[in-house]
Order: sequence, then C-alpha cells, then structure tokens
Amino acid sequence: MNIRKLYANERPPMVLLLLADPSRELVEDYVQRGQCYVAESDSSVIGVYVLLPTRPGTVELVNVAVEERLQGRGIGKQLVRHAVQTAKELGYRTIEVGTGNSGVGQLALYQKCGFRMTGIDRDFFIRHYAEEIYENGIRVMDMVRLSQHL
Repeated sequence: MNIRKLYANERPPMVLLLLADPSRELVEDYVQRGQCYVAESDSSVIGVYVLLPTRPGTVELVNVAVEERLQGRGIGKQLVRHAVQTAKELGYRTIEVGTGNSGVGQLALYQKCGFRMTGIDRDFFIRHYAEEIYENGIRVMDMVRLSQHL
C-alpha cells in the first residue's frame, strides 16, 4: 500500500470521503480547504484522509475512510499514523480529530494512535446535519474531540 497526496488534477474519491461524512457539502469544503491524501493498492484508491488547517500551529484530521470491504485490516491505523507524521513534517504542533459519540471503533483507533480526548461538542450532529445519523444502533448527536501534541 502507498499513501500519497492527491494530485492537483485528480478528482477526490467522493465515495470514500462520504463514508466518513455523509454531507457532500461539508466534504467538498474540507477537500477544497485542506490537503487530501489517498491510500492505493494495485492502482486502486482504498483509503483517504484530509488534513485541514484550523488555527496557527494546528491541523485537523478529517474524513478518514477505508473501502468497506477492506475495513478491519489495519489500513485506517496506517492512514492515521501517516497523517500524524505528515502533520509533523509540515510543522504543525497539534493535530486534532473529531468523531461521533457512537464511533466506538474510531475512538479506539485514535487513542491507539496517541490521541487523547479533549472535549465533547454537544449536539454537533444535530446542528450540522439535516438528517439523523445512526451508527452501531446509536444516534450520532455529539462530536467527541481528541488531540495529540506533535
């Protein structure tokens, strides 16, 4: 597997990006403002993430996604670790990430990769998404925020 920055003339892998965030409008905004990275295997894009500058010295990791048939094989962990290393190389001092309150697997993944919980943005998904979102049988309402000092 190879992870690389999206080429300037290359279209973002929207199907994958929408796995991590169902709002096309928000995803398009993230991709436009941030740097998109893709994981490839056998010339096929199988994973994606975006690094989005938020404040001086801080970048947010958004839209981490792996092709559904390949989930559970450590690709997500490789993407997160690549994002952390890339953020360091780009000179950021802090990397942040947010995930839904019901994302048990995502919360475990981020903590395994060195992130610590920093807060909860109550009702984030109620305020920012028109339709209700469910994951693991739980309504996604709150954004759990995590960060890591680089």
